[in-house]
Amino acid sequence: MQPVTPNWRTSTYTGSETCVEVANNEPALVRVRDTKARDRRALAIQPAAWSTFVEFAKNS
Repeated sequence: MQPVTPNWRTSTYTGSETCVEVANNEPALVRVRDTKARDRRALAIQPAAWSTFVEFAKNS
């Protein structure tokens, strides 16, 4: 199986590059990284956990 190259994107709500980037083009993982430290390792999160986090953040 070929590794998937992350398709990084930032939130449409951010007005700058000081946020996080998310790559969700892999079926089994959502990757998250800091835009100010792109050379560091990214977090790899299961899609269900990421969805739960996003819903929590929306309602906070």
